[in-house]
Amino acid sequence: MIKALFQYTFLQNAVAGALLASIVCGIIGTIIIEKKLVMMSGGIAHISFGGIGMGYYFNIEPIFGGLVIAVLASLGISAVNRKTRTPPDALVGMFWSAGMALGILFIALTPGYPPDMTSYLFGDILTVSRTYIKLILVLDTVILVAVISLFNYWKAYMFDEEFAAIQGIGTVYLEYFLFVLIALTIIVIIKVVGIILVMTLLTVPASIARLFTYDLKRIMLVSVFLGMALCLTGLFLSYRFNLPSGAAIALLSTTGYFVSAAFRKIMLPAFRKTPDPSDHCLPS
Repeated sequence: MIKALFQYTFLQNAVAGALLASIVCGIIGTIIIEKKLVMMSGGIAHISFGGIGMGYYFNIEPIFGGLVIAVLASLGISAVNRKTRTPPDALVGMFWSAGMALGILFIALTPGYPPDMTSYLFGDILTVSRTYIKLILVLDTVILVAVISLFNYWKAYMFDEEFAAIQGIGTVYLEYFLFVLIALTIIVIIKVVGIILVMTLLTVPASIARLFTYDLKRIMLVSVFLGMALCLTGLFLSYRFNLPSGAAIALLSTTGYFVSAAFRKIMLPAFRKTPDPSDHCLPS
């Protein structure tokens, strides 16, 4: 595969896509785990399917349609959640089903033969194009700047949202901003693992990292490198054995988590964690 990497453009794009997707997944995935927004993120991922279907119907790039719908839906979920008494899980379920139904409706109404949605639903990293790589690069840059420039505020928001609000931090705006970042991250990785398996890269690397450290920066960094390793290994397996790339990455990632958890349990004395209060200190 190393030799083929320098010969075939589609493999170069696949590797670039895997590396770039892993960066934002490690960072945003850590925040999702800490704030317990896994199901909310899954709902946003499935809502984006409506935008992809809309893209096909209006004959525009489907991923841009998914991007618009994902961002609007993420803001809508957050706003409705704050202004009504509807349980968050119920909101996610309603938006989840509405997004999928909207996508199916648009695809059914699209003239001509129905498009193949397999790569969007289950991922196909080998079909990543140069245009998609450029989009990922732009979204990666936006997300990295947003997280790094506001890192201390994110830390305070994750550790104690109420106390952060008392300290004058705009937690409401941070929540809206976070949901937008989650939507952008989902669009980044749709082509890698697909809508159905999108939660794998958002949760597994960060969950493995949390087994061994409480430090927020370390969790993010370890998650990034774990995501890269899992994506590249899954890509190799899919190319070598002609397997679906999204499924290969998802199954490998899940297996990696259970192996890591078993390893930590066996080596518990060496990896016993004592939380350091300074890990979650408020910005001075």
